[in-house]
Amino acid sequence: MYLGIDLGTSSVKAVLMDEAGAVRASASSPLEVSHPHPRWSEQDPAAWWAATESAVEKVLMQGDAKRVAGIGLSGQMHGATLLDEANAVLRPAILWNDGRSDVECAELERVPGFRAITGNLAMPGFTAPKLAWVRRHEPDVFRRVAKVLLPKDYLRLRLTGDFYTDASDAAGTLWLDVKGRRWSDEMLAATGLDRSHMPQVKEGTQPAGRLHPELAARWGMDTVPVAAGGGDNAAGAVGVGIVRHGQAMLSLGTSGVYFAVSDGFRASPEQAVHAFCHAVPDTWHLMSVMLNAASCLNFTARLTGTSDVPSLLAEAQARGLEKHGPLFLPYLTGERTPHNNPHARGSFLQLGPGTDRPELANATLEGVGLGLLDGLLAVESTGLVADEITVIGGGSRSAYWTQMLADILGKRLVMRSGGDVGPALGAARLARLAAEPGATLDEVCPMPPVTAAFEPDAARHAYFLQTRHPLFRRSYERLEPLYADGAIAGDESRPSTRAMP
Repeated sequence: MYLGIDLGTSSVKAVLMDEAGAVRASASSPLEVSHPHPRWSEQDPAAWWAATESAVEKVLMQGDAKRVAGIGLSGQMHGATLLDEANAVLRPAILWNDGRSDVECAELERVPGFRAITGNLAMPGFTAPKLAWVRRHEPDVFRRVAKVLLPKDYLRLRLTGDFYTDASDAAGTLWLDVKGRRWSDEMLAATGLDRSHMPQVKEGTQPAGRLHPELAARWGMDTVPVAAGGGDNAAGAVGVGIVRHGQAMLSLGTSGVYFAVSDGFRASPEQAVHAFCHAVPDTWHLMSVMLNAASCLNFTARLTGTSDVPSLLAEAQARGLEKHGPLFLPYLTGERTPHNNPHARGSFLQLGPGTDRPELANATLEGVGLGLLDGLLAVESTGLVADEITVIGGGSRSAYWTQMLADILGKRLVMRSGGDVGPALGAARLARLAAEPGATLDEVCPMPPVTAAFEPDAARHAYFLQTRHPLFRRSYERLEPLYADGAIAGDESRPSTRAMP
């Protein structure tokens, strides 16, 4: 048996995978996100660990802990967890969807060779600009920083006492030479850091510490190896067998991610496409990211007074998507691909006196889909094109929405067994690869059976591509100056103490 742990934004999930690769048990514990100021997004690492303990203990109650041969980790990427010399947390972790560091991003872009080294644009979501922000605005904290860990690697520290990360997660910091899969001294120096502040980089399939004896005794386990693991998207891809060139995945979680695998390093930073290492050796991937995907459904449910998201989806499906209905721009907390605009905000357009809740619900579903189309087209402009896309994440539970996405993207979308726990299952697969030196990628990471398939309707796809998507893009372009006007001159990221008159 293998234990996979996924530290998400809204919960920690744990799964037990048996030797045949089947999920035998799963459990989760919720997390809350703090937004103390506009564009800030933070969590307390102590809450991560408490949720992890809870999820692991619940899942081990469903299986034989003594049979667990390895642990794998996955987690939300880019988060800055700052520790002092005693490994104490210095401040709340700054998360992937935090937008305060756009000024620092502009400064990092001026580092010689920046895009060639990192393969990416500098975006507030990445880790390096967060440290540059702390260096500028919280110098007392910055001076005490001894180690910077990504979220899942803070869990590793609590599990093993060791400092490691993996190449896929490290690629999202802007400190990694992504082609070389090693820390870049130039990029570390640009934020006042060096390699002593960083954990050691390993491949996701390699052991990176062993379970601490005290925890092993408490959980009834042996001191098993802990795999280096992967960032949540890379681990999610491993979980559904997306590990070979040309394979692709769509993740519908809090954020929306299109993920396509490449057997060599390639990049398209000018379109805000992410170029990262995969969690398996000698493999990379391109990724488009929209910051708000399934989370937009929660927003519209609250806005319209709907009791829950399933009720909202039921109303949307009963009405159906109508032509020329309201349009939704899903930029509630800014956007990455293709706009790289932390100031962008969500909007409903083309509202009329008769606009009702089902129309707004359908507009939300369509708007997220059109944003995903933006990202898919940006990735495909590099020549990396997939005919079939595996869908994972909570949003994929809606067959109605998944069919709409197939029509918008013009792609065959498939759901696979285990896709609902993709990153945690991927972490468990990486645990097996780390614990069994003779295990092969073909053996451990097959594509699970297809449980549902959604074929695109050619006429509907043409309508979305030729009518709705151009309107969606024009709407953003015309509103973009207003987003800039709404930002506080100079630095919106600094907390304001001024009250409105």
